[in-house]
Amino acid sequence: LLFFAAGLSYFHSCTAFYLPGLAPVSFCDESSAGEDCQSEIELFVNRLDSVESVLPYEYDVFDFCQDTKERRPSENLGQVLFGERIESSPYKFKFNEDFKCKKVCTKTYKKGARQDMAKLDFLKMGMQLNYQHHWIIDNMPVTWCYDVEDGQKYCNPGFPIGCLVTMDGRAKDACVINSEFNKKNTFYVFNHVDIKITYHSGAAEGWRGARLVAATLEPKSINTDQTNPTCEGPPMEVPVDFDNDVSILYTYSVTFSEDNSIKWASRWDYILVSMPHTNIQWFSIMNSLVIVLFLSGMVAMIMLRTLHKDIARYNQVDQEDAQEESGWKQVHGDVFRPPRKGMLLSVFLGQGTQIFIMTFITLFLACLGFLSPANRGALMTCAVVLWVLLGTPAGYVSARLYKTFGGEKWKTNVLLTALLCPGIVFADFFLMNLILWVEGSSAAIPFGTLVAILALWFGISVPLTFVGAYFGFKKAIEQPVRTNQIPRQIPEQSFFTKPIPGIVMGGILPFGCIFIQLFFILNSIWSHQMYYMFGFLFLVFIILVITCSEATILLCYFHLCAEDYHWWWRSFLTSGFTAVYLFIYGVHYFFSKLQIVGAASTILYFGYTMIMVLIFFLFTGTIGFFACFWFVNKIYSVVKVD
Repeated sequence: LLFFAAGLSYFHSCTAFYLPGLAPVSFCDESSAGEDCQSEIELFVNRLDSVESVLPYEYDVFDFCQDTKERRPSENLGQVLFGERIESSPYKFKFNEDFKCKKVCTKTYKKGARQDMAKLDFLKMGMQLNYQHHWIIDNMPVTWCYDVEDGQKYCNPGFPIGCLVTMDGRAKDACVINSEFNKKNTFYVFNHVDIKITYHSGAAEGWRGARLVAATLEPKSINTDQTNPTCEGPPMEVPVDFDNDVSILYTYSVTFSEDNSIKWASRWDYILVSMPHTNIQWFSIMNSLVIVLFLSGMVAMIMLRTLHKDIARYNQVDQEDAQEESGWKQVHGDVFRPPRKGMLLSVFLGQGTQIFIMTFITLFLACLGFLSPANRGALMTCAVVLWVLLGTPAGYVSARLYKTFGGEKWKTNVLLTALLCPGIVFADFFLMNLILWVEGSSAAIPFGTLVAILALWFGISVPLTFVGAYFGFKKAIEQPVRTNQIPRQIPEQSFFTKPIPGIVMGGILPFGCIFIQLFFILNSIWSHQMYYMFGFLFLVFIILVITCSEATILLCYFHLCAEDYHWWWRSFLTSGFTAVYLFIYGVHYFFSKLQIVGAASTILYFGYTMIMVLIFFLFTGTIGFFACFWFVNKIYSVVKVD
């Protein structure tokens, strides 16, 4: 924990370190440019997204100015799956060359022209739903920084297309920033940007050129003279009703400033520090972790003391006294009786093992800085590649447990392990992709990528699952006690030892230790905020594993003491029920925090949420099962059974 505490303080300071592949680029004036120092600064544009819609769109879909020689940098698998579509832009400038009010292009919309009407309507839709530009300079997001409550500054890694003043005169979204945006039933297009580039000079440190450490902009709406633009004048108004021709001139200004106090390695700090959740929830997160650790310690202490007394008592009493005893020893002849639907349970556990190892390695690499926000798409790419390569442990665990349950249909077991849960996820993902494709969203996965994913699945993951199953079927797990031929009758159970109340209660404590982090994770997914607190997330992951294990063991112990030996499925479902609380929280988050509108966006939200819930169900259920499996094996191996 000391190691992770050090990691937390590191992440709190937000000082990121960059690994090979993210080397700094030096810039210098055009007169002194060379191989090691370039003068031209490229501005790339990414997809546009909105907190009011799950559907992102490519830059080209909106009728903005486009680059004459459009280039697209190569994208990794994670970027494609997340729907990132990066391309070159028409905004061109050179290092340390300031200029004011440079024209990019003019877009004209003729009244009565159907194509122009469709383009303008789509632009208005983007402004109404508050779609945001995402620009990139030197692999950094170009941010829009503005003052918020309590004198703090918030740097948003995006800026809006424009905004709307409604029929009743209410200024929506970004229209509140300017008192001149006051005309009813009118859109205001942000057609001008003031870009400010901050750089760190290497002159005083012995290296050539300069490195960019910040890129900010301020969007403005200006209706200026189109033949000789000065970038001064009233706001650029676009009426809701298309009654007259509309002409929008896009312009930009660029200024450079030197700031040697900001190091290149910590250039993301000003964005991460300003995130609205960075400084708010630190103490509450720590309190949650301390409480959960304290509860876990208490549970472990009670279990160890009670069990120690039980084992001592069972091992000391005579056989005649033992006949009158009640408790978990009495079900020793039935506790390892194979469960019903053992095939399905073994399949779930194989898949859960695959997900658990994938999550652990991904989070560990993220903690080390390999999967930082600067390395776009790396997190998703890493997770997918790891999942594909971890087919062997999935097949091994599933086959070994199925063999232990006395199963003989090994082919069915392997095929279900390789295909059932991934098949459900892929089917859901494919349906969501169809909706994105119909809506023309940039998040729609290209057909070639889908084929590549299927090739990874069937070409690598499935064969590796068969390899794991081959070794898993060789030997069953030896049980510490023999199973009786005739099942023992289970006595009448109290309300709390019945299956459903126990399962429902079992998920509360694990969910309690993750719900704060869950809020941040959902914010990063649906509210398009950067997530970088992997130190905390890894610590919460460890706490979740401990809590799932101990909650399941505790409830398992109570059920065995009540002489109910059906623990196989119950141990899986007890901690797996945390996923139900995750779904309920997802519904609550949708209605209370998001402003998503439209049937397509709603279906997409719940479609992707169901994928998360299924993965989390397998993950937590597997943790609980193996903790309980270890516990049951341990207690029955140390007690004398005649």
